[in-house]
Amino acid sequence: MARVCALTGKRPKAGNNVSHANNKSKRRFLPNLQKKRIWVQELNRFVTVKLSAKALKNISKNGTGNLARLIRENRVHYR
Repeated sequence: MARVCALTGKRPKAGNNVSHANNKSKRRFLPNLQKKRIWVQELNRFVTVKLSAKALKNISKNGTGNLARLIRENRVHYR
């Protein structure tokens, strides 16, 4: 699986390491992905997905309805 959040679609971003002497070298900013096993009430089963920490906060706040909708539309990769 790629380093992509299944719910929000967050991906790695590119940037620079900048030294004290202002030398620049390329680097990647990786999303804070967590592999989680979540009970989806609408589908009546567990789903294992790679989610960002922000997506986990949104699920705990708003529920799994949006995740279930994306799974039904086959837009989320899960196990």
